[in-house]
Order: sequence, then structure tokens, then C-alpha cells
Amino acid sequence: MRQIFFVAALCLPFSVYAQVQLVTEDEMRLSAAQTGGIVGGDDAPLIPRAAPAIDAPLIEILSPDIKGVVTSPAKVQLRFRPESPAVVRPESFKASYGAFRLDITSRLLQFAKPTPEGLVVEQANLPSGSHKILLEIQDSAGRTGTQLLSFTVQ
Repeated sequence: MRQIFFVAALCLPFSVYAQVQLVTEDEMRLSAAQTGGIVGGDDAPLIPRAAPAIDAPLIEILSPDIKGVVTSPAKVQLRFRPESPAVVRPESFKASYGAFRLDITSRLLQFAKPTPEGLVVEQANLPSGSHKILLEIQDSAGRTGTQLLSFTVQ
């Protein structure tokens, strides 16, 4: 079983404190309108394109607390945990939104820089409603870890 290690504060640029609009209301509505078994629609989960590799890096969601309702703007804090001896390749980080897998990586990277330890966005703005974001990160062995961030914004 993997051990959980706490990663200390990450070095972040000053711009991380500005609010980032992750998705627009129109993008949210278009994604939510997909039904009938379309990946990421209201009736189907957003899932990775392939099964995760054995010993792929883990993406832990430290915040927001997605078990309850999230308020916007929200702090998004992720921790990356590779399986030793591999290391995380921060430049491989990707974030895809909703049914259409809209690539929102560049929106996040305007305000936060992924490190081998993780990523922090202090104020991520999202419209009220249900959201699904698929996160991906690769390690030095070429394995891709994924994590679904599924939550409701009040």
C-alpha cells in the first residue's frame, strides 16, 4: 500500500492570487446538455480514455472539499505522488472540462505553475452548477495518472 506524504507549501508566483475563470456559463451549459450516455454528460461519468497504468502517479485533491457544495471562487490544491523511482513531469499536466473534454489547462497555467509536488490555484472562478474536470499527469516512466474532480458549485 502506498504511504501518504504531506508536501509543504509550494513556491508560487504572485499572479496565483488573481481569480481565474476556469469555464464560462455557456461552456458549463453545453457540457450539461449532453445526455444519452455521452461521456461526461449528466447521465454518464467523465472517464479517462484508457485504464491507468500500474504504479501511475496519483493526483490527490487537497481542496476544495468536493464531498460537499463548493463556493466560488474556490481554492484548488492538488498534490502529485509518483511511484518511486519515477518522478512527476509537471509539464505534462492537463485539465479537461465536461462532456466535450474542453482543454482548460492553459487557463489554469496562467495563474499557477505545476511543480513535481503539485499545483495550487488560489481563486478559481466557476459558475453555479455541476462540474467535472478530468486531471492528468505523467511520470518519468511515461505512465499517466488521472483523477476526476466532480463537484457542485453553489
